[in-house]
Amino acid sequence: MAPLLIGYARVSTDDQDVTAQREALTALGVSPDRIYVDHGLTGTNRDRPGLREALAACREGDTLVVTKLDRLARSLPDARDIVDDLTHRHVKLSLNGSLHDPNDPVGRLLFNVLAMVAEFEADLIRLRTRERMRVAKAKGRLRGKQPKLNPRQEAHSSPYTGRRVQHGRTRRPLRRRPLNRLPRHPTRPAPSADAEPVELGPCRPCAR
Repeated sequence: MAPLLIGYARVSTDDQDVTAQREALTALGVSPDRIYVDHGLTGTNRDRPGLREALAACREGDTLVVTKLDRLARSLPDARDIVDDLTHRHVKLSLNGSLHDPNDPVGRLLFNVLAMVAEFEADLIRLRTRERMRVAKAKGRLRGKQPKLNPRQEAHSSPYTGRRVQHGRTRRPLRRRPLNRLPRHPTRPAPSADAEPVELGPCRPCAR
């Protein structure tokens, strides 16, 4: 069987588009039906379904193609583990058309530098995100999850849907008793065949 080119693309958020990566992989010779994609997953997370499928699709002699190393991993240990796994299975790695040679000292150095830069960029993204959240919280813009009902709506909420708050007191919601738990009236025994008939007296006229 001829060696195949297996493509992999990734975006960190669901709003981002992978069209540019797909077009770049197609230009590098990867068939569109052999491109595996992960949406909304960060490169620091090794457990990605698209990455698992791409690695599983690679056979001996195949080449895994990515547009940039940070699409594959944003952690130096993860990048090394992936390359070691590919090398052990005799699978090549192509970074935007450049084949990585794990036996070349210069190639290993450049690979480690690129992996460290990708990890550094991921750390900067997390730092900036925490800084923006801290500033937003200080300005009162980050208040967490807001209640669906205001206090006035809570005071008039239905007792069947939740607790009712009124004048600082909390009332528990009413519980509907199931039909099978309703008290049953004792059934009257049916008259026996030997029972004597009861004679009724004359009806009295109703008073008007």
